[in-house]
Amino acid sequence: MHLHKFEKIWLVFGIAALVLFLSVVGVSAFHQGHTPSGGHMRVDPEKVRETAPFNQTGLRQKEDGTYEVVMIAQAFGYDPGKIQVPAGEQVTFTATSEDVVHSFSIVGTNVNMMVVPGQVNHKAHTFDEPGTYLVVCNEYCGSGHHFMSTEVEVVEK
Repeated sequence: MHLHKFEKIWLVFGIAALVLFLSVVGVSAFHQGHTPSGGHMRVDPEKVRETAPFNQTGLRQKEDGTYEVVMIAQAFGYDPGKIQVPAGEQVTFTATSEDVVHSFSIVGTNVNMMVVPGQVNHKAHTFDEPGTYLVVCNEYCGSGHHFMSTEVEVVEK
């Protein structure tokens, strides 16, 4: 098979661009500490409310001074229904589901988790501005899905 000079040039250019792209993505992923997911905490979906920390939902201050909000996604709602967190403090949201796949997305922030039964998810965020932030479910979870929302109220400390 004979390749024309321009075909060879474009073939070399394409392969070089592919190698460069994959190298940049690989190096930046390892440099920034991105690793494949693994080591997820698990909980029995049928015993969520009996298992710590989900046996006491809501806001609590941890020993290191940060805050944690423990939430359970359930059919068309979240437990607890409304949350107050302090402004300017790091808050880690810990969530799981006891029935079907839900999502936990705080509008206007980078908090967006897929909440799967039996899997425990964590996402940290610092709210700089006081106000009310809407939490919605982005995964269709049944006929009442459009009612599934709650609010995070950020208050001055």
